[in-house]
Amino acid sequence: MFPALETELKPETLPDPYEDFIHHHLQYYGYFKAQKSSLPNSGTHQRVWRNSPRYMLNGSFGERDDFISDSLEKEMLLWPTCLSSTGHAHIDAVNRDSLLLSSPLLRTRQLIFDELDEASPRLREPRELFSCFSSRGPLQAPRWPIECEVIKENIHHIEWVPHQPEYFYQPTGSEKVPEIVGEEQGTVVYQLDSVPAEGTYFTSSRIGGKRGTIKELAVTLQGPDDNTLLFESRFESGNLQKAVRVGIYEYELTLRTDLYTDKHTQWFYFRVQNTRKDATYRFTIVNLLKPKSLYAVGMKPLMYSQLDATIYNIGWRREGREIKYYKNNVDDGQQPLYCLTWTTQFPHDQDTCFFAHFYPYTYTDLQCYLLSVANNPIQSQFCKLRALCRSLAGNTVYLLTITNPSRTPQEAAAKKAVVLSARVHPGESNSSWIMNGFLDFILSNSPDAQLLRDIFVFKVIPMLNPDGVIVGNYRCSLAGRDLNRHYKTVLKDSFPCIWYTKNMIKRLLEEREVLLYCDFHGHSRKNNIFLYGCHSNNRKHWLHERVFPLMLSKNAPDKFSFDSCNFKVQKCKEGTGRVVMWRMGIINSYTMESTFGGSTLGSKRDTHFTIEDLKSLGYHVCDTLLDFCDPDQTKYTQCLQELKELLQQEINKKLNNFGQDMDLEGNWSDIPLSDIESSTSGSDSSLSDGPPIRLLNIVADEPNQKTVLKN
Repeated sequence: MFPALETELKPETLPDPYEDFIHHHLQYYGYFKAQKSSLPNSGTHQRVWRNSPRYMLNGSFGERDDFISDSLEKEMLLWPTCLSSTGHAHIDAVNRDSLLLSSPLLRTRQLIFDELDEASPRLREPRELFSCFSSRGPLQAPRWPIECEVIKENIHHIEWVPHQPEYFYQPTGSEKVPEIVGEEQGTVVYQLDSVPAEGTYFTSSRIGGKRGTIKELAVTLQGPDDNTLLFESRFESGNLQKAVRVGIYEYELTLRTDLYTDKHTQWFYFRVQNTRKDATYRFTIVNLLKPKSLYAVGMKPLMYSQLDATIYNIGWRREGREIKYYKNNVDDGQQPLYCLTWTTQFPHDQDTCFFAHFYPYTYTDLQCYLLSVANNPIQSQFCKLRALCRSLAGNTVYLLTITNPSRTPQEAAAKKAVVLSARVHPGESNSSWIMNGFLDFILSNSPDAQLLRDIFVFKVIPMLNPDGVIVGNYRCSLAGRDLNRHYKTVLKDSFPCIWYTKNMIKRLLEEREVLLYCDFHGHSRKNNIFLYGCHSNNRKHWLHERVFPLMLSKNAPDKFSFDSCNFKVQKCKEGTGRVVMWRMGIINSYTMESTFGGSTLGSKRDTHFTIEDLKSLGYHVCDTLLDFCDPDQTKYTQCLQELKELLQQEINKKLNNFGQDMDLEGNWSDIPLSDIESSTSGSDSSLSDGPPIRLLNIVADEPNQKTVLKN
């Protein structure tokens, strides 16, 4: 670019340590074949525009395209009209800063200069070894276990809110209970071949999953009159193991267990093609594991028609008649299985339709959302995106830090923190929609959102288990374990998402108070939305952990049920995020449970939740935070008084049930809350199932390791 300047400085040039390390690292792994001399000249790349939206993205994610390479600069001279204004400004900056280049100590991209070109350099934040997606490049493609076949088609669904409430199905009592006949009397029309099973464990991943040609698993149609449905589930978040045709329009479906396990069949999401309009089809899922389900009390499956979306702009809708949830008649000596059966009619001939347990929200959906935030010149000023860590498969776990810039260091230090996370259980996509609603509001220009950003630092992990989401698991990560039982873990390499989350919160607690922690979940056996918390035995904070849930129930009375909340800490829940964060000192530590069904409250009684309903809960969380922290403590005090009255009533009820009569005046508040509350037996939680599968042999071979591996 500047030959005379480069000649003059060449003898003094010092290598950039970071670039030197990366150069050797990439060469070692075979990703970089060029010579060092082909790397861009560091001396021309010092200038960084801190207010550039692109810099906000790339500075956050570790990728550096905020400089103009020598080759691009040559193209600029030939086609100056093709260069962006940022590029022109950069060349001007190099001319202005040319005197600074005379010092070899400044020949590095690790220095940042202020907006006025003053020579007051400072080190930029350390870069990630692996870059995330760029604002100008494609999204980071999901990484799959190498055993998984993945079709090349991109699956996309439109968002849509039904114009009318979608009411629960009302059982008649005469619903048919199909007898399961299996492939002995039926015809297998779809079956996954390469699926990691119990006894195996995750070893490696790649973009696109299994190498080689993707087999066509659906049957071959014998002609235009062949009305066999063509099934597919080898796409992001898809789950269907097998389909057996047992009648002209009847199919038995087997769900795939979570990878590397023999458990957790609940989430389903699959595609059917070659539909016939007006014919009544029956689908029966034959291997569900839970004895109780919301399908037994009126919940309907979701269906999506590609033609309806294209022609009428209609998206996912509740569909199904003759819905029945019942015990499978087949007894194979293993754990009992349960069936879900329903009938439906497709709206079009030759349509492509999808069925799902709940509104899907994939890893790619999240990345598209984050990309829009990063490219927004306003939102990117107060929302910093970072890679918290990499999952077992190498997918990025994203961390968002949301807060308005503070005027003084003292003001910044005084801010309290709020930590929110979602999708530790990958099949609970409702948690992602609540998180989506929260982000929509907190990143908006609403005065309330601006006030919240002024007084809080929000740490948000929108998808804790991207691997599980990608492969269509219901509950586990690729370690074959429920991550929400391993927050006490010391196995960073086996549970990186959880280990880094806990470590981030631990460091956050060292610098500021964390007012609230909330992990968003889904629930398959109870309607409405509710919280699980942790009761405090500290008299100073007695009942305080219940104030936020009570306030939330008042702000969202037709969705949130305070009566369904529970604050008992059970021993089997000690490894959950809620309990671990509470024991770390966060009084208001919660699990938010959102139903897969709908509401039994107020104006929404007996209706399914829509995407918009869940998003609105994200807004209500923000609204409740403002009430909770209002300098005028009137609402807070009123809620505390109401809680004391409710608790006194509950104690009286308990005593009456036991036939005891007791004057509670003066000593009723000394009764331990754990003696009053029932357990969270309605929780969808599972017991800890031990260390990751790949370490079980180590436990057997090394008895002295057992103590460590229990965590």
